[in-house]
Amino acid sequence: MGGTDFIWSPSPERIARSNLKRLLDKHGIETFDELRYLSVNDSEWFWDAVSKDLGIEWFAQYTRVLDLTEGMQFPKWFVGGKLNIAHNCLDKNLSESGGSKLALIGESEIGEPRRLTYSELNDLTNQIANTLVNDLKLKRGDKVGIYLPMIPETVATFLAVIKMGGVVIPIFSGYGVDAIAARLEDCEAKAIVTANGFLRRGRMIAMAEIAGEAALRTTSVKSLLVYENPSARISFNAPKNLEALAWNRVLSNSREFKAEVMDSEDVFMIIYTSGTTGKPKGAVHVHGGFQVKTVEEVAYQADLHEDDVLFWFTDLGWIMAPWEIIGSLSLGGALLIYDGAPDYPSPERIWEVIERNKVTIFGVSPTLTRGLMKYGTAPLRKHHLSSLRSFGSTGEPWNPESYNWLFENVGSRNCPIINLSGGTEVGTCFLSVHPIVPIKECSLGGPCLGVDADVVDEDGRPIRNQTGELVIRNPWPSMTRSLWKDRERYIETYWSRFKGVWVHGDWASIDSDGYWFLHGRSDDTLKVAGKRIGPAEIESALASHKAILESVAIGVPDEVKGEAIVCFAVLRPGVSRTEELKRILIEHVGKGLGPTMKPRSIMFVNSLPKTRNAKLVRRLVRASYLGLPHGDMSNLENPEVLEEIASAK
Repeated sequence: MGGTDFIWSPSPERIARSNLKRLLDKHGIETFDELRYLSVNDSEWFWDAVSKDLGIEWFAQYTRVLDLTEGMQFPKWFVGGKLNIAHNCLDKNLSESGGSKLALIGESEIGEPRRLTYSELNDLTNQIANTLVNDLKLKRGDKVGIYLPMIPETVATFLAVIKMGGVVIPIFSGYGVDAIAARLEDCEAKAIVTANGFLRRGRMIAMAEIAGEAALRTTSVKSLLVYENPSARISFNAPKNLEALAWNRVLSNSREFKAEVMDSEDVFMIIYTSGTTGKPKGAVHVHGGFQVKTVEEVAYQADLHEDDVLFWFTDLGWIMAPWEIIGSLSLGGALLIYDGAPDYPSPERIWEVIERNKVTIFGVSPTLTRGLMKYGTAPLRKHHLSSLRSFGSTGEPWNPESYNWLFENVGSRNCPIINLSGGTEVGTCFLSVHPIVPIKECSLGGPCLGVDADVVDEDGRPIRNQTGELVIRNPWPSMTRSLWKDRERYIETYWSRFKGVWVHGDWASIDSDGYWFLHGRSDDTLKVAGKRIGPAEIESALASHKAILESVAIGVPDEVKGEAIVCFAVLRPGVSRTEELKRILIEHVGKGLGPTMKPRSIMFVNSLPKTRNAKLVRRLVRASYLGLPHGDMSNLENPEVLEEIASAK
């Protein structure tokens, strides 16, 4: 259930400089535990204090923090408040800094970085907003798909749609026609903002062509706004019956645009999750709650200050992109975005980017870390990474080997790993390390401020020192306001198992010191000889052997045990595939987890299925191996690996 040793403790200087210490001192609170208690037991006081401490600007002040008239499943936050997220990201900072401060850095696989001040980003945002309103005739409440690579225009478009009162539909840049069309049709989007193309590992992707074909498969999309990416030498001819506006129209529009006044509960984004079966779920997020909760996390968990540069390796289609955009810009920091693969054109690429731009907060996933580990420490040793102050992490559970590689080799044991977990429907996070308390290896610390989380058994009773279901017992500001056009599915998915309790679908545990650990999705859980075990525990046991780079554990039907464990493993460079090594690894897992948990078999593969955001997709491994339907594969980066898994012996 996690180790007992603390791997990192904050220095007095770090604590004194932290945003959390400022909040504690402002309210005469002595300890973090006291603040956590108050944040849950007097949540209206807490979220009001957060809004004021972090300088959220309201056009009209809310009259009540929380209204539960419709039940905990359908809360209303900051009732009566009027604001606009884009105003808090841009206009507010113009008045405070004059607009000359660095806001955004765009890096890519090729070329020089592009740097925009707050004034320049605001100008571009306003030009796009004017184009959407005046040229494409979009109005408040209209849905706009954003299908772009991670370039400065993506951030500006995201903010422009919000500023004019529209609803952002973030679309993963690796999606194909079917996936894009399904999302746009479901929300009845009116337009798509896209690019003629982009480069990935030196290969040209014809993005606008994909977007145009997807638009034709909908009944709602009438127009495209197409950015002409200088690095993509691709021409685009718009299909008939579809208006395509070139980017030069944006650049000729006015740089003045007044942010639309929005109600706190007005929708600003519908972001879709990928379903294992059935259609993707549209999580509905609103101006007030998402603004306050996101900025709270970036301030108190990531501890971002105005002199920080935040770089989270992500795509707009993943919830971490809205999180980093809104959080960093609302706090007056600088945001770095990256368009490309982290190890192209060389394994040094990600370290070059960090060094050149003096990144202070670097967000990664365990899978991305393992992908960088395979190159060893030589690429990062060529670069000075002393600017790094902390890491962020989310997406999946850590194993000790990759966690310690990042902590020791990249961070030189000085940078805490701010490990956090949430989800698309959560909007932000429900578990996180906080930078003013000690950290245990691979731990998520505990519940986020204002979140009443627990671990329960099959009957809903709290448990400790064993794995159980993660639940949340109270509402929080950034939670989805139902699922788009699917209220029944929302209730069934999250609220139907235990009365008045959100069940997220994660396995978690709490040790005797109150530290939390995640063990994977509960729908991935294996039940071997009557004992439940998360695949992350098996994968962690495998990863502790020096031959293993990464692995996936799945459960397969077994007449004796009910389920048996089958593992697919990627070996470290230079390690030979032998039957003897398989035997050694099976025994290694059995020694660590007990004889019952020995894998029935281990198969060596060249790679594992991942999203572009470097998250492993276990369900596709199981489906491929057992010959089951794959379900939604739209976010998969490397579908070709499934054939190797299907034929593995």
